[in-house]
Amino acid sequence: MNQNQDQVTDAQFKALSDGTRRALLEYLVREGERSVHALTAISGVSQPMVSRHMAKLKQAGLVTMRRAGRETHYAARAKGMAPLVQWMALYGALWSQRFTALERLGG
Repeated sequence: MNQNQDQVTDAQFKALSDGTRRALLEYLVREGERSVHALTAISGVSQPMVSRHMAKLKQAGLVTMRRAGRETHYAARAKGMAPLVQWMALYGALWSQRFTALERLGG
């Protein structure tokens, strides 16, 4: 990976380190685009907190945002997870090889 990809991956891991943000993103993946008002209703946190959480997810490239009048709507960005998926695939394969080697040693 190059330095820019590393920065994107770091930002995504930081964004997803918060359980509320993960839950909001999962909800958007399942249900599709939703307004901040709708996200507030299901999240159990205040509207300003939802807006802050969504801003972090947007900065990490995990969601898109659009305004419709006074409402802000967010949607999960399918391609946004690509750097994380690539990182996990790379290290998943590495760890799988190491576990296989350990199993052979323990025989």
